[in-house]
Amino acid sequence: MEALMNQVHGTVAPGYETVLEKFAAVEPGAQLAAYVGGRQVVDLWSGEGVGGDSLTGLYSSTKAAAYLVVALLVREGALDLDRAVSAYWPEFAAAGKSAITLRELISHRSGLVNVDGGFTVAELADDELVAGRMAAQRPLWRPGTAYGYGGFVIGAMLGEVVRRVTGRSIQRLFEERVRSPYELDLYLGLPQELEPRFLQVLPWIATPEQEAAFQAYAPGPDSVAGMGYNLNATPPFNPLDFPNHRVVRAGGQASAGGVGSARGLAGMYQAILDGLLDPGTVAEFATIHSTGGDLVGGPGVSYALGFQAKGLEYRCLSAYAFGHSGSAGSDGFADPRRGIAYGYTRRRAAFGYQAPENQRLAAAIAEAAARA
Repeated sequence: MEALMNQVHGTVAPGYETVLEKFAAVEPGAQLAAYVGGRQVVDLWSGEGVGGDSLTGLYSSTKAAAYLVVALLVREGALDLDRAVSAYWPEFAAAGKSAITLRELISHRSGLVNVDGGFTVAELADDELVAGRMAAQRPLWRPGTAYGYGGFVIGAMLGEVVRRVTGRSIQRLFEERVRSPYELDLYLGLPQELEPRFLQVLPWIATPEQEAAFQAYAPGPDSVAGMGYNLNATPPFNPLDFPNHRVVRAGGQASAGGVGSARGLAGMYQAILDGLLDPGTVAEFATIHSTGGDLVGGPGVSYALGFQAKGLEYRCLSAYAFGHSGSAGSDGFADPRRGIAYGYTRRRAAFGYQAPENQRLAAAIAEAAARA
């Protein structure tokens, strides 16, 4: 154990030593935090220059913060999941979208994953600009008949609905109602004074054979999947470099521009378990809505209301677990039945956008929690 602690910093509660061992086997440059039953049981980090309070790009783990704001407004009756989006945002009705409901939009069933021609980085950083262009876009499939992940645009569209109803941005509401009250290191809009704590995400390292295999299965830029990842943009777009741009971090783009730590991610999910959302709203947003084959991401991901259905992804969790991962390997979730809140970040992007160690780390935490 002492040798492991020479590589890994932080603490684990008694009974969670296996989590430390699993984390020590991960490539250095990661953070892991977890709560069980409201008590923090894991707080670990590793790698040169990485601290427990270091901040890095969260990619799509950001979406959970945006969905949480929507869930708060649904709980309060300001938003109705089964009302047409165009009732809140009239311009959205263009191009045959008048009947799309907020439920279909947030569960990726609207047919909207990007616009023809894509977006530049500077355009994607501006949620209002993205929303304006998405309002004019025709769906790529008949809404409600299939689902496809709107990886870079869903936050902007939801943000526009929120802005039309409340007069405030999704970023501002997250700051006022979630981040600040709970003192979370998770930002939709990183203040300039916190920039020294930010660590740029590093590109993945792959063998030539791995890279060739990855490129062989890369989608065409104008395919549904290619559009979903903004590969149809000019100039060419690098998804993994997205939060490394200050303009993205400063604006806190609600789909993939969030910045935070593992502590911040786990703390947000723990706030939900502590009562930020009532049990009925948690159950609604954790109910599986889209499963069987994502037209953008492939067959492996199922969605609740925006949140990913983590009980299907991690078999160690209950059917009620929900959360969201990010392209570089970050992940976060809450399991209301088991009382687990989890947050994980990586500085170096995981090859192929997925970090398989999350399976091992989540299982180790769940097993330790079951023994406690």
